[in-house]
Amino acid sequence: MDTVRVELFGQDPKIQKAISIARNVSVTKAPVLVVGEAGVGKRSLSQFVHQNSARSDAQFAIVDCSNDAQQVENEILGHRDEETGRFNKGILEATNGGTVVFANVDGLEDSFQKRLHKILMELQDYDIDIRFVATTTKNLSKLVGSGRFYRGLYTMISQNAITITPLRERETDLQMLANFFASNCSKNSEVRIEDSAMNKIISHYWTHNVHELKTVIENSICNSDTGILTEADLEIGEKRSVSLINDDVNEGIRLMSLKEAEKLLIKKALVHTSENRTQAAKILGVSIRTLRNKINEYRGVGSAYFVNLR
Repeated sequence: MDTVRVELFGQDPKIQKAISIARNVSVTKAPVLVVGEAGVGKRSLSQFVHQNSARSDAQFAIVDCSNDAQQVENEILGHRDEETGRFNKGILEATNGGTVVFANVDGLEDSFQKRLHKILMELQDYDIDIRFVATTTKNLSKLVGSGRFYRGLYTMISQNAITITPLRERETDLQMLANFFASNCSKNSEVRIEDSAMNKIISHYWTHNVHELKTVIENSICNSDTGILTEADLEIGEKRSVSLINDDVNEGIRLMSLKEAEKLLIKKALVHTSENRTQAAKILGVSIRTLRNKINEYRGVGSAYFVNLR
């Protein structure tokens, strides 16, 4: 297992706080919940917790809870092979003494959430000792409130919650990572990102955060012999503000009023940013005050989503 280079998370105070919490909680046996957008480094931080724990020499395993429900259940609890009749151990038993990461824990089937909670509570009765970490892109507290996530499981896994701030909110880290990825994949010993290219990098929304940045930099510079990344070299797609509404929704917008289309776009921006109003306003190209007034307007006419908005 590769060692996580924690310095690559960045130097922003919010990131440093997340790393500090992860380092402190790693020496305990307590569960950890890592929250953040796609590609922001949730699994890497989970691995960092494992590496800094007393379990670092034991197994580290990940199960993606967003996969097929039966596949996830089989992977966690084990199952009997239909062809050979052999029983394959589940990840909980096979990783005894180590760390198990329930990635995208919000993707667990509703009926399995309560069962998994009971199983985790009883692990010690079966002489199974694991540290479990859960990751999610969602606001689990809101899912609990709406009945879409089992409260008991949430209470168990959220004892130590760590939030990783999106890359677009950490300009200094964004530049540092861009330079690191460029230098790491360039054929030249020295590499430079032109100012115009860096400005374009800084202004991009980076929906998939570090993963997206790494891919873009590699695609843009790895085949270059110059060692210089220009704005024209950057293979960055459309800004998120343009792509928020996909083709099928575009078709629907042609059949609704401008007012309804505006409300739909605002709702999608809020959902995409996990209801971060500052970021939603940035996507929409309006001031936070304008967005706040719109939310209050829709709330005033009883629009369900906006009424329940925090």
